[in-house]
Amino acid sequence: MNILIADDHVNVRRGLRELLTDAFSSAHFTEASNGDEVLTQLVGAQPDILLLDINMPGRSGMDVLKEVKLTYPLMPVIMVSVQAESQYALRCLRAGAAEYVNKNSASDELVPAVRKIMDSAPNDLRDPVDN
Repeated sequence: MNILIADDHVNVRRGLRELLTDAFSSAHFTEASNGDEVLTQLVGAQPDILLLDINMPGRSGMDVLKEVKLTYPLMPVIMVSVQAESQYALRCLRAGAAEYVNKNSASDELVPAVRKIMDSAPNDLRDPVDN
């Protein structure tokens, strides 16, 4: 499984990667710190899942989400934010995100969100070692 983590803060990217590495030991990670890097990495890294921060410099995560869904309509995107769910979750889901995870509760919500996506994904995303 290949996961692209997009956040403008290196420590947040590191923390999300560590959470996922603990649960999915065979996962491979690519990182992006802004929207333009996300779009470039999508072509090169061909991730199975994109974790996308809502607030990034330059293009917002919502703008990137819209472009990703136009170009890669089947790409599962998990939006991550420090904003309360009540403010952004429904908007993200309506724009095509598969899941919304608050960074403050990522340690409890991120792995189940990825598992949910994997459970509904084609078999090539499922790693028998990680399930």
